[in-house]
Amino acid sequence: MKNELKNLLVIDIETVSSENGYDKLSDRIKSLWDKKAAFLRNEEQLSTSELFPERAAIYSEFGRVIVISLGYFYSQPGKPLSLRVKSLSSHNEKELLLQFKSILETKFDQNNLTLCGHNGKEFDFPYLSRRMLVNQIPIPSILDTSTKKPWEVNHLDTMEMWKFGDRKNFTSLDLLTAIFDIPSSKSDIDGSMVTRVYYEEDGLDRIAKYCSNDVVATAQLYLRMKCLPLIPEELIEIV
Repeated sequence: MKNELKNLLVIDIETVSSENGYDKLSDRIKSLWDKKAAFLRNEEQLSTSELFPERAAIYSEFGRVIVISLGYFYSQPGKPLSLRVKSLSSHNEKELLLQFKSILETKFDQNNLTLCGHNGKEFDFPYLSRRMLVNQIPIPSILDTSTKKPWEVNHLDTMEMWKFGDRKNFTSLDLLTAIFDIPSSKSDIDGSMVTRVYYEEDGLDRIAKYCSNDVVATAQLYLRMKCLPLIPEELIEIV
């Protein structure tokens, strides 16, 4: 099991709308967002321009990545398992993605590496891949699923692990950490606030801390799902 954990990289990302407001979009993108927004649930009956800062961040065509947090397990001979978390953040998405790609390809064994995230298969991993293409960055092998058979894709998803094949419901990280008695990752912000905190409060560092907390929670959840003990707080290093 230690070898499996040694080659596991836990990932979480934070995203914002591509621009600070609908009015900053080109006419072409405005038109395409209007078409997209027409199919979104809109119980508050917001206009398409009002929906943009509320929803655009979750779509890779209309959003961008500002934070990528990485967590990995390690242990020294005779010492207990520890967790180290590093957050990458930048206002420049291309620079951020290139830094992430470099870490993936130079710091980890590509033949044995496995990526893990909560809802990572539906959100984080494809979002990163799509934004790399938009920025004309070759996708790292570990993320590129286009030519691989399902059993060749080294991706784990704690939400999928919890579903056991049941596709009916989304189960939040916050709920799972609660039922597994894992300290909550939630701070003074949540995912719905990220775009506003970023653009209105210049809160990139604050968002990076929030993202790091989610990586810690996901790593601890993975351990619980393997019936392994949690890592004590004093053995968690956030750099």
